[in-house]
Amino acid sequence: MTLRYAVLAALLEGEASGYDMAKRFDASVANFWTTTPQQLYRELERMEIDGLIAARVVQQERRPNKRLFSLTEAGKRGLHAFTAEPAKPAAIRDDLAIKLQAVDAGDVQAVLAAVRERLEWSRAKLARYDRLRARLLDGRTEEELLASSDRIGPWLTLMGGRSLEEATIRWCEGTLAVLGRRTQVPATDAR
Repeated sequence: MTLRYAVLAALLEGEASGYDMAKRFDASVANFWTTTPQQLYRELERMEIDGLIAARVVQQERRPNKRLFSLTEAGKRGLHAFTAEPAKPAAIRDDLAIKLQAVDAGDVQAVLAAVRERLEWSRAKLARYDRLRARLLDGRTEEELLASSDRIGPWLTLMGGRSLEEATIRWCEGTLAVLGRRTQVPATDAR
């Protein structure tokens, strides 16, 4: 059900096609909620049926017509009600954590490789967040952005995503160092 609210929150940026919504998810919402295009399109259909969003058809030459979605008043009320509900604590479900829990009885080299992969993934994600941060700032300081922006939610969620990736990088580097000392294997090419 939370995908619905992630879509409503993404539509706060303005009217969008399903394709545009998928790109928005990749550029902003994905730092705290992921979905596939198929899930997104199914949810858009359900939300339109439920009256939370409205769609209009835009005629296009040489391309199929596209549908642009926007929030309805019912959607805004739904999003308002959702923000008033208590937030549930995040539950971590991570197969890498299970592999580390079992590393003493498992394939240490495979676990090391998995940690290295997570490290590189987190570094790449942090770099993507840094590009998004620069785009949001658009030459302003953080203080200027927060004082002048109509919406601060995208900034706050981006900073949360950055913090999570920075912590993951530190954790992976530390984990590689510990496993490297215990197994006499080079830990990483930590940068």
